[in-house]
Amino acid sequence: MSKHLKFLCSAALVLGLSGPVIAADAVDADTVVATVNGTQVTVGQMIMVRAALPQQYQSMPDDVLFNGILDQIIQQNLLAQAHTGDEPRRLEIALQSERRLILADAVVEDFLSEPPSEEDIQAAYDARYANFEGPSEFNAAHILVETEEEAAALRQQIVDGADFAEMAKEHSTGPSGPSGGALGWFGPGMMVPEFETAVVAMNAGDVSAPVKTQFGWHLIKLNELRKQETPALADVRSELAGEVQGAKLEAFIASLTEKSEIDRSNAAAFDPSIIKQTNLLDE
Repeated sequence: MSKHLKFLCSAALVLGLSGPVIAADAVDADTVVATVNGTQVTVGQMIMVRAALPQQYQSMPDDVLFNGILDQIIQQNLLAQAHTGDEPRRLEIALQSERRLILADAVVEDFLSEPPSEEDIQAAYDARYANFEGPSEFNAAHILVETEEEAAALRQQIVDGADFAEMAKEHSTGPSGPSGGALGWFGPGMMVPEFETAVVAMNAGDVSAPVKTQFGWHLIKLNELRKQETPALADVRSELAGEVQGAKLEAFIASLTEKSEIDRSNAAAFDPSIIKQTNLLDE
């Protein structure tokens, strides 16, 4: 819809229509609602306008929408009829493009109207996760202090037998200190790079050398290491269904391409920047 012809004239939204009500079973898409200098405004036109409205308008009462849409179409007809002379070339091209888009969308919608079968979804799941090995996940704790010297001294005490959690409660300046420095489980990208690099190089049970980050100096203890589990089918069903439909559409387009005669030889002669020259639409 043109930016100049959005939902027009809010005053029309509060106007009522007078006269007898036409029974719904007596109406079809070609039923005439109004005329503008002889040009018909039909029920079908109004239905199409409503279907294209933003959601905030579609939730409005039917009678309010009816009047607003009718007024909009009438104004559009008045403005269109006010045009004099030949139709601009850019308008002809725009209508061609809009028709092509609408027809293509209709074909796609019809082609994908049947949802993918459970067998297709299961096959897509099996193909993706047959040899799935998820990224590593880490369960760690840390002690955060201000200096490398303090971190090194604490590490030596831990190596000599001090309890890591108790040392964290006593010395760590981080928010996890009161809970013994526990960070729980985390995966790639969830910690700052220096911290993650150190953890990745550790084995379960290790206590790292002092690690510097933007927050200070850390001692890290890696408690456990595991691989991310394969997701359940139910958790990825909608994503897989979309992929199945996408593959189905790609195959359909490929079959159309194979059966069609397409000549792109002229395209090589053009400077690609030609598509920026909107002035050509007015020639």
